[in-house]
Amino acid sequence: MTERAFWIEGEDRPSRWLITCDHATNRVPAWVGGGDLGIAPEDMARHIAYDVGAAGLASKLAVLMDAPAIFSDFSRLVIDPNRGEDDPTLLMRLYDGTVIPANKNADAAERERRLNRLHRPYHTALAKLADGHPDRCICAIHSFTPQLRGRPRRPWQVGILYSYRDVRLGAPLVQACRQMGWITGENQPYDGHLEGDSIDRHALRHARPNILVEVRNDLITDKAGQAEWAARLAPVIAGTLAASGL
Repeated sequence: MTERAFWIEGEDRPSRWLITCDHATNRVPAWVGGGDLGIAPEDMARHIAYDVGAAGLASKLAVLMDAPAIFSDFSRLVIDPNRGEDDPTLLMRLYDGTVIPANKNADAAERERRLNRLHRPYHTALAKLADGHPDRCICAIHSFTPQLRGRPRRPWQVGILYSYRDVRLGAPLVQACRQMGWITGENQPYDGHLEGDSIDRHALRHARPNILVEVRNDLITDKAGQAEWAARLAPVIAGTLAASGL
């Protein structure tokens, strides 16, 4: 049985929204280092390996919005689906102070193997879903750690990321979140534009309306938190699109 690179929920749901979760799991396929990247289990449980809580949040949000959702099923430390194929951080060798032994000596052939078995199948499936509605909008769900090693604590509850190439939904969504009383970062804790990332590839290049939502992971570590934030975000996201007239 071939190990899966992704899974889809609600493929036939009618919403124009498509929910994506690029960093859903910390799974390491058995054919990569025997299923072990050579780092401690506690590191594999950290944000360096996946977006903690994001899969549960994305799943619940998709149900509330009656939208299909797609999830990667491999750790970003194996290969990062939210990076372009020519991005130097596609295979991370060091992340937030942790050396990744299984990637230290990964050569071009190993990189190609991981692209073919994981990265490319995920993006092929995502592209098919994105094409499944004539007026598709993409909502990417991520989470961020409250604090990187040696860095100040991050104050935001939510970050709304968007590219300077398309501010149609991102900018008003920031204001809508702030009106809800949430401490909201605008293109924080990360910049909203990265050439070759999932939003660039599946939204910007097709002129599809898009948003990327980052939720601080300590707020969504359990099912209750995921359900709470899905219920909070769904009407705000839907209302922002409705108000935009897109």
